[in-house]
Amino acid sequence: MSDAVEPQGQGDGDHREVVSTVNVANVLTILRLALVPLFLVALFAGSEDGYGWRLVATGLFGLAAITDQVDGWVARRHGLITNFGKIVDPIADKALIGAALVGLSVLGELPWWVTLVIAARELGVTLLRFVVIRYGVIPASRGGKAKTTAQIVALLLYLLPLPDVLDPVSWAAMGVAVVLTVLTGLDYVVRAVRLRSRARRGEGSTAVDE
Repeated sequence: MSDAVEPQGQGDGDHREVVSTVNVANVLTILRLALVPLFLVALFAGSEDGYGWRLVATGLFGLAAITDQVDGWVARRHGLITNFGKIVDPIADKALIGAALVGLSVLGELPWWVTLVIAARELGVTLLRFVVIRYGVIPASRGGKAKTTAQIVALLLYLLPLPDVLDPVSWAAMGVAVVLTVLTGLDYVVRAVRLRSRARRGEGSTAVDE
């Protein structure tokens, strides 16, 4: 993988510090991707074997979700932000969330329309990200992070073997996640159009403000 270059300083004294793509933050992102198939195996095994495997699946999902918070903090804290991370991090998020949504829908525990709405938004944003990459990279926004957090919380509630009396809590959490998913998707389209317009006007911007 090629190195990503982050500009440091300004004026005649400019220098560029090379930030290796192979760093702790990006390794955590790759780990999150690697946990996805393990999570699915445990999830479907839990459908046959009861609480034990279901708790394992929930634990793997939670661990993968934690890496999303940790890798971002590490990247910002230690100056390890790379274009690779900006692109692959949201893809890893989508892989984890998508696996949980599809898995729960296949098991009949989550309506397919919820999975399809969220999947359509995530796929659309991912494709749009690659379409506009020639104009620059759009980093994950605060709204996008809130959306991801809402999805993770809702999915954890669905994954945990909770008593039926708590079902309304799970439904409400998923409802919030769906609303945030749609709204942030629309916001991303606006930001992508803005980035494209600024690039075509020759303003030289390579990122849209969060």
